[in-house]
Amino acid sequence: MSVLVGFADGDARRFLNLIEQVSTAASGAGVSVVTADFVLSASSPSLRKFDKGGDEFYDQISALHKSIRGSQPNAALYWLARMLDGGADARYVARRLIRMASEEVGNADPRALQVAINAAEAYERLGSPEGDLALAQAATYIAMAAKSNAVYVAWNEIRAFVQADGSRRVPMHLRNAPTKLMSELGYHKGYRYAHDEPDAYAAGERYFPDEMPEPQWYKPVPRGLEIKIAEKLRWLQSLDDGARSKDSKN
Repeated sequence: MSVLVGFADGDARRFLNLIEQVSTAASGAGVSVVTADFVLSASSPSLRKFDKGGDEFYDQISALHKSIRGSQPNAALYWLARMLDGGADARYVARRLIRMASEEVGNADPRALQVAINAAEAYERLGSPEGDLALAQAATYIAMAAKSNAVYVAWNEIRAFVQADGSRRVPMHLRNAPTKLMSELGYHKGYRYAHDEPDAYAAGERYFPDEMPEPQWYKPVPRGLEIKIAEKLRWLQSLDDGARSKDSKN
């Protein structure tokens, strides 16, 4: 019975169907005592135990993720269908698609994240099977979107740096000064409001803690929108270099 409960994964209708399937198989085989091994052998191959520790579940979500990363929409659809047909929690799959949009596509095509979020919302409104189509749409879009893991890589590097580096104080010019005393102490002094600067950019301004280098963690890839992002970063860097060169001569 515990095997059937595991296969059903909380779905009462699925549980009743499993009982009927196993009962029919036992009757046809002349089996009077149904064991766990018989249940496993009699159950349809499409039935899988999608509990949190189930290897089959994680194997299939891994296959879905790698298919999307590999820009293979048909394989992504196959693994998505396998998971949903096997009783996987569609809401969990939707959450994973959102994660994939950020991890595998990122700023190369920011629409991928919105498509994934919209698909999750559509599933919440429609349920299954109608909402399954929205998940399929998201899977194919993310699979075919321009790929970039630049944000993912940068975020992991920054987190590791912060954990190893410890706490640094916020520079005085970046602090707010909501009180007179704070203003007198130098809070906010020297801050340059970007919108009042040429091109809405305070060239040469520092935003990192004092005496900390300015690492370039985020490295856009030459794909999708990140091509334009990289161009803008180079332009902004040239403005910074020019402003700091001028300051050093004064």
